Amino acid sequence: MVDRYHYQARFQRVVDYIYEHLDEPLDLNSLADIAHMSPTHWHRVYQAICGETLAATVKRLRLHQAAARLINTELSVEQIARSSGYSALPSFNRAFSQAYGLPPARFRAEGSHSKFVLAIAAKENEAMVEEAMMDVRIEQIEQPIPIVGVRHQGPYIEIGKAFEKLNAWLMQVDAWRYLKTVIGIYHDDPTCVAPQDLRSHACAVLKPDHGLAIPDEVEQLEVAAGRYAVLRFKGPYAGLQQAYHWLFSVWLPQSGEELGDQPCFEDYLNNPREVAPEALLTDIYLPLRE
Repeated sequence: MVDRYHYQARFQRVVDYIYEHLDEPLDLNSLADIAHMSPTHWHRVYQAICGETLAATVKRLRLHQAAARLINTELSVEQIARSSGYSALPSFNRAFSQAYGLPPARFRAEGSHSKFVLAIAAKENEAMVEEAMMDVRIEQIEQPIPIVGVRHQGPYIEIGKAFEKLNAWLMQVDAWRYLKTVIGIYHDDPTCVAPQDLRSHACAVLKPDHGLAIPDEVEQLEVAAGRYAVLRFKGPYAGLQQAYHWLFSVWLPQSGEELGDQPCFEDYLNNPREVAPEALLTDIYLPLRE
């Protein structure tokens, strides 16, 4: 008899393959071969596990990758469209606009990340420093918070791969009734550590009485107690890098605070499968000294 973890292994193979081939043509039916299932049954199983179709996942991940490249590289829109699986630029512009609310070129210049870019530039002018400040609250976490997570090594923007695997496990064991929130923990400084060596975890905070058996690929961790500066970011995850840059280069020097030793983490307040990228809410937690 096949148990639920058998499907988890199949799912992980497919997720790994998708992430490794986002820049290439993907035959959705061929992914069933990787899962060792018939296309019809595999598509049904995938949608039941993930809450969206396989085609929707591939489209969402490709557009997320495109958004990150628009913000963090100087590649042309045409180059980004081709590397996102769109042979025709109008098709890419239309799909991106539907998902992100702006065509690619305008998103690059005017997306939610742009206010942080402008605020960082404003700090060069002392008269504009106050205008460059945004709302940051200080929060005290009194006790360590137990969490479970899937390890990711590589660029932080690709942690979605670990979240897909975490999500699949949560769905398969019907853990949603125990879920309090989903967070990402980021252990390394991306300005000092090579992208391929960055360590992070895609995590779930579960109610204490969950009683779930934790498989080997899911680690038991904790969020450290302590003081944190918390910035709420609204917009696509691709823009989070600019928010971090603002926190470290503008807010921290003006705050009188010192950084703590704990890793940064992010609390994801809504679901990218359910809301548009511009409506995503993320609380960024920056550790502070007591």
